[in-house]
Amino acid sequence: MAKRVALIGFGLAGRVFHAPLIDSTHGLELTYVVTSSPERAEQVRQAYPDAQVLRTVEDLWQQDGIDLITVASPNDSHVPLALAALDAGANVVVDKPLAATAEQGRSVIERAQEKGLLCSVFQNRRWDGDFLTVEGLIEEGALGKVHRFESRYDRWRPQVDTSRWRESSRADLAGGLLYDLGAHLVDQALHLFGPAETVYAEVDARREGAQVDDDVFVALRHAQGTVSHLWASALAAQLGPRFRVLGDNAAYVVWGLDPQEDQLKAGGRPHDHGFGEVPQHQWGIIGSGDNVDAEPTVPGRYQEFYSGIARALEGHGPVPVDPADSVAALAVIEAARESARSGSVITLA
Repeated sequence: MAKRVALIGFGLAGRVFHAPLIDSTHGLELTYVVTSSPERAEQVRQAYPDAQVLRTVEDLWQQDGIDLITVASPNDSHVPLALAALDAGANVVVDKPLAATAEQGRSVIERAQEKGLLCSVFQNRRWDGDFLTVEGLIEEGALGKVHRFESRYDRWRPQVDTSRWRESSRADLAGGLLYDLGAHLVDQALHLFGPAETVYAEVDARREGAQVDDDVFVALRHAQGTVSHLWASALAAQLGPRFRVLGDNAAYVVWGLDPQEDQLKAGGRPHDHGFGEVPQHQWGIIGSGDNVDAEPTVPGRYQEFYSGIARALEGHGPVPVDPADSVAALAVIEAARESARSGSVITLA
């Protein structure tokens, strides 16, 4: 029998990522969607007619037999809603970032352990095709020993959009780019190269009227020696490469963004032909000097996250993202904020 899933929130995260991926996953059933917006409620009814729309989370707590609750609401509500979901007896998936601080994140993990329930964090960009390609090249030794990892999410959005809570919230409520795209950048770097020993960061609000950071640079020195340079900007009039990975044998460089988000926005689903695939003219290059070749991009697989969740709910393996990884990333983000304030390099314990 399929596991019954409730989704809290039907904004960008809920509508574009979670709902279609849950609905496409064998063994999961999108049973409830919580949204207070009449417009979004109608969108749910049109796209998922078998799902019941609930107006408030209080209505959700009155329902029985929910196996999993996905929290896809604004960042500052992630912790209280995750704790409430666990207290209601449901396993929980939290959209990134898990929390605003590592301490808050640990409180969610501890509650899940106390209740004997599963908890995971939606770090979907571990399944971007370009990231999977980087991961594979490193694992097979094609680049040699990687000494520098450069990763960025550049955007050209010179006007602040105050209708988006991500641009109108406060940093202490997990608003801004460092907590948004930065949460992916840091997670990917730690996933590839392990714990960071030191953190240096520049975190700025550059656009006129910006209330939170919109231009971020973070440098990590990992315990094993690799240095990661991570960028996120809403004010990049010319876009840099998505990844530039330098090893002592070869380098890999790729431009552009994984196509899965745009495909999901357009109504695509993981089972569609060509989902997650990158055309040959957008492949990256690998090699050294003038001796370079095109490197096929591995197809992206966002569906792997909820497939892993379905298996974990059946007792067939761990959750696809250990929430402790997200706590480690939050410790880095907190250190990055302190580094930007003080202009110093922060050493992690």
